[in-house]
Amino acid sequence: MTTQALRAPALTVNGTVTPIGDVSVHTTVLDWLRDRGLTGAKEGCAEGECGACSVLVARPGTDTETEWTAVNACLLPVAALDGQELVTSEGLGSPDDLHPVQRELAVRGGSQCGFCTPGFVCSMAAEYYRPGRVSAEPDVEHGPNGFDLHALSGNLCRCTGYRPIRDAAYALDTPLENDALAARQYSPPPPPAPTGLASGEASFLRPASLREALTVLSERPDAVVVAGSTDLGVQMNIFGSRPALTVAIDRLDELREFSVGADEVRLGAALTLTEIERRLDGRIPLLDQLFPQFASRLIRNGATIGGNLGTGSPIGDTPPALLALDAALVLTSVRGERTVSLAEYFTGYRQTVKAPDELIRTIVIPLPLAPITAFHKIAKRRFDDISSVAIGYAVDVADGIVRDAKIGLGGVAATPLRARATEAALIGRPWTEETVRTAAGVMAGEGTPLDDHRASSSYRSAMLGQSLLRFYFTEQEVGA
Repeated sequence: MTTQALRAPALTVNGTVTPIGDVSVHTTVLDWLRDRGLTGAKEGCAEGECGACSVLVARPGTDTETEWTAVNACLLPVAALDGQELVTSEGLGSPDDLHPVQRELAVRGGSQCGFCTPGFVCSMAAEYYRPGRVSAEPDVEHGPNGFDLHALSGNLCRCTGYRPIRDAAYALDTPLENDALAARQYSPPPPPAPTGLASGEASFLRPASLREALTVLSERPDAVVVAGSTDLGVQMNIFGSRPALTVAIDRLDELREFSVGADEVRLGAALTLTEIERRLDGRIPLLDQLFPQFASRLIRNGATIGGNLGTGSPIGDTPPALLALDAALVLTSVRGERTVSLAEYFTGYRQTVKAPDELIRTIVIPLPLAPITAFHKIAKRRFDDISSVAIGYAVDVADGIVRDAKIGLGGVAATPLRARATEAALIGRPWTEETVRTAAGVMAGEGTPLDDHRASSSYRSAMLGQSLLRFYFTEQEVGA
């Protein structure tokens, strides 16, 4: 390892610079805060699903220099925030001077038992300060003040019901001119601090550059790479994982590329899903359908496509969509770079062609896009849930004939995969109900679905066939 901590690691909490101190490198932000008396954030699930641990972090913004971003404190190692700025529910207001979010929750009956309310406060505050939140025509998920209820999709509580919480969210005005947290958005966030932290036989490293990160990986193939920690945090909290070396790559500029050209879209592997969603701004409709169904806003504020693909999980949400988009990955190491098709990337259960010393640098999506696309996720909850089956569609129809079809599947085999047989049953044939029903029968036999606690194999097969029919009939209604 070449990066060394030349200063004592510290972060700014509620305006005060606070040394991280002598703690385990696996200590979470949540535990670190609570050990220092900031007990507003709570541990409810330790998996990033309940939002009781929500806090605000100053991150680079898409519309302002800094954006207050809500994240799950239970998932992040405190070392990952070395040099950063953090605001907890205690830092938003006081009993004598409530923050507007706290005040609205109180007067509108949104205060609950107290366990989860501080998490709601922080997630709601992030949306309160979101640049671009303006008055708009309300719909089922947006208030007249532009408040997006998806901001609270990762905050789960049943104490009082959600109506008074929604009422409080929709009552919020714009921040006042003297609001310090609003003013903070117009100056840059702290740059990522190169970090070296060790405890016992474990170490946490934030390299200063991609070259340094790749050198470390070439020397330590056992290193665990972390970006948003939305997967590693669960492994540490629930399964007791304690990596000997954790290497943080989320703020490396070389992994944060974003460009839209004439022939392709390039997405840096360390961009968060929220950053990608806002920067794309509707340019890829298939991903627009995916984003709201990928966990919650709290998770999307930290999760990256690179991380989702890097785990090799057969039930990740991004692979089916990216397979339908015919995406490719740029893999990089000290030995150089290579580009691989995503369709050839997965080799077995949580296994890929990526070598231990390689990083996913960029996701490349070719243009032009197919004109008919959709993303279907079958899960027990509409939002913030793991899929039983996920399907991405990209179909090109001209003069009533299917010219091309790409269908990505997740949750029906040991790896995400393309539905090749179904694609062949569609391409070159009329885009009609008869063709689609025949192809749906083929699609029901794709993959090797298993029985597990989420769904049976027969259910998964049935959902594949029904999904294709739903895709066809929905497209017919839209195109009518």
